[in-house]
Amino acid sequence: MPRLSRILVPVEFSPRCRGAVQYAEALCCHFHCEIVLLHVVIPPMANFSSFEAMAYSSAGDLAREMAEQRTADLEAFSCTGPGDAVVRRVVLEGDPAQTIVEFAASENCDLIVMPTHGYGPFRRFLLGSVTAKVLHDAICPVWTGPHMERAPDYSSVHFQNIVCAIDLGLHSREVLGWAAGFAREFGARLSIVHAIPPSATRSSGFHFDPDWRTQLTTTAAERICLLRREMEIEAPVVIEAGEPPLVVTTAAEAASADLLVIGRGSTLHAHGHLPTNAYAIVRQSTCPVATI
Repeated sequence: MPRLSRILVPVEFSPRCRGAVQYAEALCCHFHCEIVLLHVVIPPMANFSSFEAMAYSSAGDLAREMAEQRTADLEAFSCTGPGDAVVRRVVLEGDPAQTIVEFAASENCDLIVMPTHGYGPFRRFLLGSVTAKVLHDAICPVWTGPHMERAPDYSSVHFQNIVCAIDLGLHSREVLGWAAGFAREFGARLSIVHAIPPSATRSSGFHFDPDWRTQLTTTAAERICLLRREMEIEAPVVIEAGEPPLVVTTAAEAASADLLVIGRGSTLHAHGHLPTNAYAIVRQSTCPVATI
């Protein structure tokens, strides 16, 4: 993995978002990189016949007041940055997902750290909407998880066990390389997990010969062994048959993983959507997930 020089944290002021900042601060402490806090103001669709809108002469006035208030909120949002780290705070107006993705690309961000969903008027941060769109469209890795509000103080965040899930597709080398690089940076133990989905061993209720499952396992083990040898990576391998989200998250929990690394780049469906497995893994994981 390349060294991180700029981490983007979209801020929508929820406890989960504060947890995302804790992870960003922990990474910043190691890489001595810049943290950018970004809040996106959704353009107001004011109904000027309403009582609340009567105080504003135009939608522009309302937008300016919203931007000023969110700028003040963002300045007050806690993120000191470890040591001499630079923390930049930016407020923009637009569609949240599109703005986050475009900003990350234009600013050459190396990582986006964000919760799966927020509270209150920002419920669009539910996985399947803003976060899902960012996962789908961002060109840099995205670090997320459903339990960000449980993150400890950045000084107590440690990375000792990293689990990398690969599907042996074309993107697997990049995913494994990122996970291995991250593990080396932190002196962490790396494990590899591969799931053989039920669809590979049965069809329309018909189960294939048991030898077929054995052959699939053997073939997967050989391909992973070759990949590890080519990349000079030493790591134990877990290969299990079953629903990929369950296999992957169970393996991560058994390994007491501090981070689960999965792929998304080459697994896009023809329809342009991320596979259901990627969403399910993020939702079910008990630790943060880095999607590459």
